[in-house]
Amino acid sequence: MKYDISHITQYRYKLNASLSHNELFLTPRQTPVQHCMEHTLTLSPAPSAMSQRKDYFGNSVTATTVQVPHTLFEITAKSRVELIPMPAPVPEETAPCEQVIAAVRRYATPEDLDAFQYVFPSPMIPVSQDLARWAKDLFPAGEPVLKAALSLTERIFTQFTYDPGATTTTTPVAAAFEIKRGVCQDFAHIAIACLRSLGLPARYVSGYLHTQPPPGKERLKGAEASHAWFAVYLPGTGWVDLDPTNNVMPCDQHLTLAWGRDYSDVTPVKGTVLGGERHQLSVSVDVTCMD
Repeated sequence: MKYDISHITQYRYKLNASLSHNELFLTPRQTPVQHCMEHTLTLSPAPSAMSQRKDYFGNSVTATTVQVPHTLFEITAKSRVELIPMPAPVPEETAPCEQVIAAVRRYATPEDLDAFQYVFPSPMIPVSQDLARWAKDLFPAGEPVLKAALSLTERIFTQFTYDPGATTTTTPVAAAFEIKRGVCQDFAHIAIACLRSLGLPARYVSGYLHTQPPPGKERLKGAEASHAWFAVYLPGTGWVDLDPTNNVMPCDQHLTLAWGRDYSDVTPVKGTVLGGERHQLSVSVDVTCMD
């Protein structure tokens, strides 16, 4: 399946901004099931400098500098991505939770060692005994890890309310958990906090959803902007994505931009600006299936 992605970000400043430095995480990743066929990035005003690199997690990062006065800064990212969905593991046949915990601590393989770093707290996701207690009954001894993670995904979906006005990008995990409201970022952070608090590796995934669903299917929450979900590690298999906002295991409608420990590692646009005073941010995302 091929998708065209348009992601437009606008910053409108009250006064002239004279200098802007940014890092952009807007290039879709190459993965075993995803191929970025085309990608263009257009900035207005045009940057005086632009460079690309891979970050620690293997994400593509574009660094830009704008040095002309401006009251409008617009970033347009356009991509064409091919998805080749693969069969998902059978949840009941995955390793028990305690075996996963032991495997990543032995790190017998490079994949286990890489997963081990996602067990620890990160800048936006603390280890929480409250969250561990809230999720612990879903992860008893002997429970297949993917089956338990799916139960956690469903619990967040059923007990939390999707409410874009309830939180911001800086809302702490504990605050979103207390009010049981938020958006995809909050739900992914809460799921990851639960898993890590129980000793299981989990990572944050940033990406997109197909904007228009097939006839007869409900539009998924989060399709109007960039989306987020989480992934749990299965020794010998790799990472499996789960979307608690929509209670699904991503297959052919989720397109991956980047992954890291939490939102702070893969913020689509982050940087600094000199001048401008107050600003208004607007984001527009459109994902179209070409097949």
